[in-house]
Amino acid sequence: MSLSDAEYRIEDLAHHSGATVRTIRAYQDRGLLPKPERRGRANVYDDSHLARLRQIADLLERGYTLASIKELLQAWDEGRGLGGVLGLVAEVEGPWTDEESGRVTRAELDELFAGEHNDTAVAEAVSLGVLVPLPDRPDEFLVPSPQELAVAAELHKAGVPLLAITGHLRELRGQMEHIAARFLDFTNEHVFIRYLGMRPSDSDASEAADLVRRLRPLAQQTVEAELARAMGKLASRNLRDHLRSAAAAPPPPPSGPRAEAVPLPSATVESVRTLVGEERTPAFITAATEREVQARTMDRLATEGG
Repeated sequence: MSLSDAEYRIEDLAHHSGATVRTIRAYQDRGLLPKPERRGRANVYDDSHLARLRQIADLLERGYTLASIKELLQAWDEGRGLGGVLGLVAEVEGPWTDEESGRVTRAELDELFAGEHNDTAVAEAVSLGVLVPLPDRPDEFLVPSPQELAVAAELHKAGVPLLAITGHLRELRGQMEHIAARFLDFTNEHVFIRYLGMRPSDSDASEAADLVRRLRPLAQQTVEAELARAMGKLASRNLRDHLRSAAAAPPPPPSGPRAEAVPLPSATVESVRTLVGEERTPAFITAATEREVQARTMDRLATEGG
């Protein structure tokens, strides 16, 4: 310990760091905090312990777990600063979109989907992370991507069932994770290869963080451009196939009374054919039949009237 270092008892360290005595001892037991110097029956802490406690508090505020904090601190206990690696971690683990999250109540959710109250679909959306339940508000959800929820609402309005939408999203997510993995493999091979398999210095980590920052939008831009190209190609092909199928389909049956085949003596049909010709034979037989039916109907009505 340097003579310029301040010395603290555990109660003093707790007071200056904002941590409780119990928390400090728990950090020591978990290997997050170096053990103090033993002087007789007293434990003495110094400024390095105070700095470490403040680092832990800062990392906890950023959302890191104690296990991940321990790994970070152990890896960087060789005297190199944490600034570069924390900047790299922040770039990689930070949001990969500028979209801001929102909130929605269950009533608003039902209204968004035409009043449909579907608990199964909501459970599916929760399992996919489209909706995140709020512990302190049982009837309200965090929406990480309001844009994704809006797309689902438009699909449902167009006639797509809710469970079909969640099923499609689950399938699409697997495909997108495959694309993301391929993009990461590609950039690791050609860009980040010099940082892999080694513990980078603070400046190396800062340089890698800057590269991540610059390359971050490229994946999204590439996917958007290729999706637009593929949709244009496949949508046009799909439309042509439908039009071709419609053109090849048999014409619909004529409207009006249903046609029914009635067997007639061949001699009768041949006589009619000789009289009016081949093309007019069906129409002549129909007209003659209708006239006979009308005549008999008139006779019946006249008899009943008399």
